[in-house]
Amino acid sequence: MSIDVVRGEFLVSTDTARMDVPMIHGVLTQSYWSEGIPESTVRRSIANSLCFGIFCSERQVGFARIISDRATFAYLADVFVLEQFRGRGLAKWMMEVIVNHPELQGLRRWILATRDAHELYRKYGFTALPSPGRFMERFDADVYRQTRAGAGGDADAKTA
Repeated sequence: MSIDVVRGEFLVSTDTARMDVPMIHGVLTQSYWSEGIPESTVRRSIANSLCFGIFCSERQVGFARIISDRATFAYLADVFVLEQFRGRGLAKWMMEVIVNHPELQGLRRWILATRDAHELYRKYGFTALPSPGRFMERFDADVYRQTRAGAGGDADAKTA
C-alpha cells in the first residue's frame, strides 16, 4: 500500500511505480556515496526498499529510501533533493513523512551515514553513535567499478 502526502504543489509518495529510476540513477551515480552505481543496482535497491519520492506535478525532485524489517530496524539511504528545488524545506518535509510512516513506528534503531547533513538529521532524533566500537562494517569501495568491468555479472556491465 502506497502513501501519498500533499503540501502545496508538492507530493511525497511511496509508490515505487512513480519513481523516475533514470533520474534517481543519474543523481546517485554522481553522488559521493554511490559514484558509478549501475542502474540495475538502483532498480533492485528500489524494488527491495520502502521508497519516498518528492514530486512537483509529475516530475520527481527528491528521493529517499528505507531498508528495514519494519519491526526493529531501519537504515535511511540515498536521500537527495534536486539542487534547483533545495531551500524550500522539502528535505525536512520528506523526513517528517518518513519518520511518521505507519510501518516505521516502534523501531528500536534507525541508522544512516552522512558526510554533511548532520544538522538535518539531528532534527529527527539522529545522533552520533554512543558506542561506535560496537558497530562494524564490511565495505567494498570498488564494487561498482568491478561490476562495470564485468566482475559482478551486472546487466549494466560494459564490454569492450
